[in-house]
Amino acid sequence: MKLAVPREFREDECRVALVPESCKKLIKAGVEIAVESGAGARAFLPDDAFRDAGATVIDDASALLGGADFVFKVQPVAMNEATGRHEAEMIRAGACLLTTLMPTVNLDAVRKLAERKITAFSTDCIPRTTRAQSMDTLSSMANISGYKAVLIAANESPKYFPMFMTAAGTIFSAKLFVIGAGVAGLQAIATAKRLGATVSATDTRQAVAEQIASLGAKFIGVESEEDAATAGGYAKELSREFYKKQAELIGKQCAANDVIITTALIGGVTAPKLITEDMVRNMQPGSVIVDLAAPGGGNCVLTEPGRTVVKHDVKICAPLNLPSEMPLHGSVLYSRNLTTFLLEFCKDGEFQLDLEDEIIKGALITHDGAVVHEGVKKALESGEG
Repeated sequence: MKLAVPREFREDECRVALVPESCKKLIKAGVEIAVESGAGARAFLPDDAFRDAGATVIDDASALLGGADFVFKVQPVAMNEATGRHEAEMIRAGACLLTTLMPTVNLDAVRKLAERKITAFSTDCIPRTTRAQSMDTLSSMANISGYKAVLIAANESPKYFPMFMTAAGTIFSAKLFVIGAGVAGLQAIATAKRLGATVSATDTRQAVAEQIASLGAKFIGVESEEDAATAGGYAKELSREFYKKQAELIGKQCAANDVIITTALIGGVTAPKLITEDMVRNMQPGSVIVDLAAPGGGNCVLTEPGRTVVKHDVKICAPLNLPSEMPLHGSVLYSRNLTTFLLEFCKDGEFQLDLEDEIIKGALITHDGAVVHEGVKKALESGEG
């Protein structure tokens, strides 16, 4: 099997889908690897590092993708302006693709992959099970996002995070509130505690209260019989009454804290509007919001995805791709996730497509000219995207 790794050409993407340490593991398993020249440059991984690991380095993206049986990518397939061709059209018909496709958002890419009869797997659709945990790119990348969010907040805040006792008197620690205690939220809590902030957090899933407390933060939840936890590890929508109570809670916490970090996504893609303009208006001047749900539109109504703005003397930061800002470790973790997936279904150097396997069934988006993922089929039928 020939595996190809193209260079990510989006300006905001510095990661590469495969790193040299993973090349060695795959080559040992009988996989031939070709990497586009410069693919790892922005992650500080030169071409020679891939050559030393046993991979072939190719200059021509079209030749690279056209000769591959399997392709690893970070971003969804898209039009490559440098070549004047769409990546889906460059991949050999019938080949396999593994990337973070976000298929319900990138429906045009899904259509092109189906037309090319490409067997496409989306890492963000891999089921959150114990067996698939080491393949979960969402968790790996969310961990980075939670960490970086706190560093951004600390840099933008006019206050110290830790308490300082000085000759000029005591400066009390900053207060930080996290909305959503998934992987990103929990890492944000842990990082903020390391920096010395006083941290509290909320989540619609009652089960995470213990995890929040274990990191030294205070859990603040809505008193309700409802629980948003799903079997897949995501959050589901709840009743109007629950959200009314939640809004009251969030409003009070926005006014009482110096930093708010939001991470709430429904189904992994939709960002509920949790912070209103009135809530922002009632925050202390100089407060900071870091909205990690910006890729889904943002949890704050004043969020402008991809920008940092100041509204009512509150700084609202809305980064779109924080894992790319830590490209070396972001690439290492992402590469390990994809390598684990491929090795799980690789035998004698060949990929074994087991359509009955729960991981394959969950991650498979297109196959044999058709869209096979139920959620994506519904999105296409409803005319979204």
